[in-house]
Amino acid sequence: MTKIRMGRLPSHRGITIEELAKRVKLTKGTVSAVLNDSPAAKAIPQSTKDRIFAAAKKFSYRPNFFARTLVKKRTFTIGVITEEIGDAYGGMVISGIEAFLTHHKYFFLTVAHRHDPEKLERYEDILLSRGVEGLITVDTQLTRSSPLPTVAVAGHQEITGVTNVVLDQRHAAQAALKHLAGLGHREIAVMRGWPFSSDSTERWLSICEAANEFGTPILPELTVQLMGNDTSPEIGYRMTKELLRRSRSFTALFAYNDVCAIGAVRAVREMGLHVPKDISIIGFDDIPAAAYHVPSLTTVRQPLAKMGEIAAQALVERLDGRKDYQKQIAVEAELMIRETTGTVCACPGAARRKISV
Repeated sequence: MTKIRMGRLPSHRGITIEELAKRVKLTKGTVSAVLNDSPAAKAIPQSTKDRIFAAAKKFSYRPNFFARTLVKKRTFTIGVITEEIGDAYGGMVISGIEAFLTHHKYFFLTVAHRHDPEKLERYEDILLSRGVEGLITVDTQLTRSSPLPTVAVAGHQEITGVTNVVLDQRHAAQAALKHLAGLGHREIAVMRGWPFSSDSTERWLSICEAANEFGTPILPELTVQLMGNDTSPEIGYRMTKELLRRSRSFTALFAYNDVCAIGAVRAVREMGLHVPKDISIIGFDDIPAAAYHVPSLTTVRQPLAKMGEIAAQALVERLDGRKDYQKQIAVEAELMIRETTGTVCACPGAARRKISV
């Protein structure tokens, strides 16, 4: 039998702050101020800061997190509550949160409640017990205030202690409907969002208001309501098939989001129609796949990663006492015009007569 000799495991111990101070020939206080970005660091020359950071990297200095929390009596940890982990919308928002918090030396814990109110309440309690200092919610309908400072991405309820980071839904709807009206579309179908989605009501009301302004009112028979927990392209596919089976024709479809729009394109094609020659389609969000889908999606871009950064910044500034509590932070939308929208077909009724159901 072959014997395997076990050598000593490599040591991963990094240099201490005292040792690092000796290396750069500075006081421990100076080095600590720079590495912790304390107010005292403002008076330290940038060349000295650069020398400290270079030495910290070279000698593998790792800050003692527990010492930091004991000194400042803080955990530097944020709780992030989202509906799902891995979906296109939440994933982009969380990437923005992560970028800001990591840069500012904060940790975060993420939980996904999957539209379950009981789970949402339980997870909030768990995060509190883990010592988080504040909460960020993503596309989550809050019904009550939290004992912790909270920022809600896509939050629309005015709740004490909660800062809502919202997209200007009215501007978004106006941009989309103005584009369609300019292309000659008058009969426009709309997918209303899921009841559990925070933006659903606000977006629907904004679309109806904008449609009336441009003389293209949304008809009940050209409206479908997204239901259930399916957030894949399948739901957009099925809802579009339902719309196409109805007796009322339409030349354009405003989907609730890009994922639904991708499913809608597939449904239109299966009915023997073409996008955008027969039916134009607009999505919402501008997820990464939107620009590379065939045909590429015309969509309303909301800067999801930026919204995540804004949420994290608002919370950290509040926790650090650098900024007063804000009730709302509004973000502008941008219409991305691509290949799924075009001018109305000269004979709009002809396209519908091709359909066999």
